[in-house]
Amino acid sequence: MVGAVSQAPVPASRRALLGAVLMFGILRATEGRKLKFVNLVYRHGDRSPISRYPTDPHMEKDWPQGFGQLTQVGMQQHYELGQYLQRRYKDFLNISYVRQEIYVRSTDIDRTLMSAESDLAGLYPPHGQQIFHPDLKWQPIPVHTVPVRDEKLLLYPLKNCPRYAELMVETENCSEYKEVQQANQDFLKRLSANTGIPYKNMLLRNVWSIYDTLYCEQVHNFTLPLWVTPAKMEHMRQLKEFVIKSDYGLYKPKEKSRLQGGVLLKQILQNIAQVVNGTNSTHKLIMYSAHDTTIIALQMALDIYRLAPNYAACHIFELYQEENGSFTVTMYYKNGSSSETHLLTLPSCTESCPLEKFILLTADVIPENWHEECQAHRSSIQIELILGLTSGSCFLLMLIILCVKLQCRNMYQSLGYQKLASQNEPDEEDHETRDNLKPKGSRGCLL
Repeated sequence: MVGAVSQAPVPASRRALLGAVLMFGILRATEGRKLKFVNLVYRHGDRSPISRYPTDPHMEKDWPQGFGQLTQVGMQQHYELGQYLQRRYKDFLNISYVRQEIYVRSTDIDRTLMSAESDLAGLYPPHGQQIFHPDLKWQPIPVHTVPVRDEKLLLYPLKNCPRYAELMVETENCSEYKEVQQANQDFLKRLSANTGIPYKNMLLRNVWSIYDTLYCEQVHNFTLPLWVTPAKMEHMRQLKEFVIKSDYGLYKPKEKSRLQGGVLLKQILQNIAQVVNGTNSTHKLIMYSAHDTTIIALQMALDIYRLAPNYAACHIFELYQEENGSFTVTMYYKNGSSSETHLLTLPSCTESCPLEKFILLTADVIPENWHEECQAHRSSIQIELILGLTSGSCFLLMLIILCVKLQCRNMYQSLGYQKLASQNEPDEEDHETRDNLKPKGSRGCLL
């Protein structure tokens, strides 16, 4: 949940941005409300499945370009989204492509790169001198990217974050997660038998990939196995939504957001800050071509997530300068190229949220130093390890003492001696042994 304005901590970087907002908002008063900047994040278009399950009758060769690739349906979806953006911003962007106005970044994955290119084809059809071939209504526009191994902004969940890995282990040990896992054991067993995935490997998160494969096949009119019923598909979809919730929320959601979606939100706020303070006076539109998990992580950080995004879903941030010179942020969401666009409201704010308030409300999910915050909490792990080793050592020492006693007793008896002991001694020894052999209680999960 996003905290109240008075409770949210304001790090140094946020204070600097707030100062810029207030200063430039006063100095740059304008006549009427004006759109100053747009930052949007969209999911790639329709694609083939990422993989197949063992008993899947359909092979990778059955898809024109193989697994995980943008289909022609996906290309059309993003072309239509580009046309929509052209109509929406016809009075804001130049009708022709101007390189200073727009910056596009994509993950280094075929389907997102191709989605960005399809989107730009719809947004900027060539005009006049931009037409380099009379029969081709298209022009090349740069799409920037970085190698997947170096991606620290758009591919979620972000990798190489030990603390996030710890949080996921803790999440899966929480009562709510265990209850869902236990309640679905029979369903998972049947799913294991139907898909050929060994039951020992059939975890809740496996359901997401199975559902995705079947969904892609269903959309493209592949014949599905008889066991795939509408009820089973809906059951898998609901489990997918639960896994999404557990990945980015459910347990310590703010800390998860600082390590995940808050990273992208921080960059978007920095992009806005550059417009506000005048260091970016040319870019009117920044586009990020990414994935469903990108939008999920971002919306979880904003505490506005509802359902998994459709293909070509688009989350829009618009920065306005009001008549009095102040700045506001308005968010819109279009859940697919054929869906209506609707307003999104940050909790505890208005639809046109004052920028300084937007910054304050999101301050607790913005990381100050991601690398430092990603460090594992080794102290707690070491304490548990020490306690475990100490308990084990004590138990082992007790067994050794018991064995020595028994050996000595046998030796005394063989020499003709009889050990004299108090009447209660054997009972006390047996009681202590039983206590040490009792199973230790599982550690609870505090939300």
